[in-house]
Amino acid sequence: MFQSTLLKRTMTLVVLSLMASAIIATIAFLVAGSTATLEMEINKAINQDSIYFELFTSHPEYISDVDTRRFFFDASNATKHDYYLVTLEGKIINSTSVENKTLSSKDTYNILPTLNSVEYSNYNGIGYTYRDDLNEKGMIILVVRIPVTIEGNPYYLFSLSYLEGYNTLTNKYLNILLLSTFMAAAMMLVPAYAFVSRMVLPIQEINEIAMEYGKGNFDVRADESHKGEIGELGQSFNFLADRLSKSISDLTTERNQLQDIFDVISDGIVVVDNNAVPVTTNKAIYKLFERADKSNLFTERLQLIPFDDVWKDFEECIATGETKTRQIDNRDYAYQCTIIPKYDSTDNSTIIGATGFFRDIFEEQKNERFRQDYVANISHELRTPLQTLRGLIEPLSDGMVKKEADRQRYYQIILNETMRLSRLIDDMLELSKLQSRTLAFKMFPFNLNNLINSIEIRFKPIMNEAGIKFSVQNNFGTLPTVMGNPDRVEQILVILLDNAKKYTPSGKSITIVTDYIEAEKKVYVSVADTGQGIHEYDIGHIFDRFFKADRARGKKGSGLGLSIAKELLTYMGETITVNSKYEEGSTFTFTLTKAEVPDVWD
Repeated sequence: MFQSTLLKRTMTLVVLSLMASAIIATIAFLVAGSTATLEMEINKAINQDSIYFELFTSHPEYISDVDTRRFFFDASNATKHDYYLVTLEGKIINSTSVENKTLSSKDTYNILPTLNSVEYSNYNGIGYTYRDDLNEKGMIILVVRIPVTIEGNPYYLFSLSYLEGYNTLTNKYLNILLLSTFMAAAMMLVPAYAFVSRMVLPIQEINEIAMEYGKGNFDVRADESHKGEIGELGQSFNFLADRLSKSISDLTTERNQLQDIFDVISDGIVVVDNNAVPVTTNKAIYKLFERADKSNLFTERLQLIPFDDVWKDFEECIATGETKTRQIDNRDYAYQCTIIPKYDSTDNSTIIGATGFFRDIFEEQKNERFRQDYVANISHELRTPLQTLRGLIEPLSDGMVKKEADRQRYYQIILNETMRLSRLIDDMLELSKLQSRTLAFKMFPFNLNNLINSIEIRFKPIMNEAGIKFSVQNNFGTLPTVMGNPDRVEQILVILLDNAKKYTPSGKSITIVTDYIEAEKKVYVSVADTGQGIHEYDIGHIFDRFFKADRARGKKGSGLGLSIAKELLTYMGETITVNSKYEEGSTFTFTLTKAEVPDVWD
């Protein structure tokens, strides 16, 4: 309760109000009370002097008689006034005895010469005035001038009263006023505190409830049992809580639905404010630029989208309101960027930010290039044997080949080209089936050692005829039984050996190297040659369809062998890699997994 700011301020206001009322009452009393007390003292003194005026007016002999006059001045101390009988010229005839005078002789002689020139107020025939500058002590002196006649000559009888007692009376009244005021104020603080506390407590409770609403807790309710505006305020807060709870629940549901849709979208989305600072993103944006270069991530927004030009597009879009589009192309990635301005819902002319849509088009471009290259390669590969066939069939059809030996040679070439065309078509069909997973073959444990021995016997004469040194190197010894399809593994080895033979000149070597790593449960089979090798800019495309590393030399082949080998290994869950140095040779290595069951299946 004591921590309530409202209670503190209200009690402070009450205390200040009581203090202000006391100060105002004091000032009012000092102004009005002092004046009233002074007037009372003046009236008292004038009334007393009026008696002497009436006496001396009705009985002038009293003032004319020297003995009577002396007695009057000697006995004047009982009146607490100083009396001076003065001529009209200001000469003192008689005065109060020195021992009875309140003012010193010095003050008296300073006062009297000025009294005849002072303006007096009239009170029943006598004049009076009061001054505070007639002595060094600064006391207020009431001066009463009584006209008298002595032996037919006019005189003035001056009465000087010292009004210092009224200040004491005023101070007493003031002390009583201040004491009563502060006692009343102190007594009022207790009921004031109780009343204010009772008023502040429900307001403080409502404030705490409002804080809970701010934290998202709409289950708490205000007390509606209070009378008056406090109870109505509690009802309003409870109604507000019900409406807010329902509205927030509806908004949360809609937001979750929108967020789900937002996150499902494969395109990256970034919403920025009018300072081009990201405020909303979806999940896709964090994976979209994984292939992009990330060497310039100096700010948080570059960590989100690592392209300065894109952020400049955001800033220009916000500044001009124009939609910005950009395509970012690189060897390893490609992105389509579209940035549109975001307007204020209440003012269509005010731009409050921008929304960017980002799509990875690398695969699309790659597929499009692949499709174009694929069509071009197919056209080229089919055109060559067809042109050869046409060039041979046309002279045969026209009867231009007369000799039987020439016709037989033409027939042999036609047969070879037809078989070549058939193999090309078969390879294309097989590759398409492998990539579409419509080509199925069984996988089972088999003995890789027997397969490699068979390959060695089969290729040794072929390599010797070509002048190439051919050998098998087993770094592990007897290899374990592996999982796979022996026919397809043999096909892979034949493809790799044929490919090595094409690019290995006479006098060089080709070696089949095998090894086994127990920790990985993998058998590694390599076909290494010391031929011309592969350029570093070609090695990334060596397994692409129709790709030929040495196009200029016109090596025969469809360019599909390595693609088929890779697809076969992928189908079996294995990998193939290439390591090459131009003009020094190449090494193709693929893996086979050790079979859990060591027995070979038929």
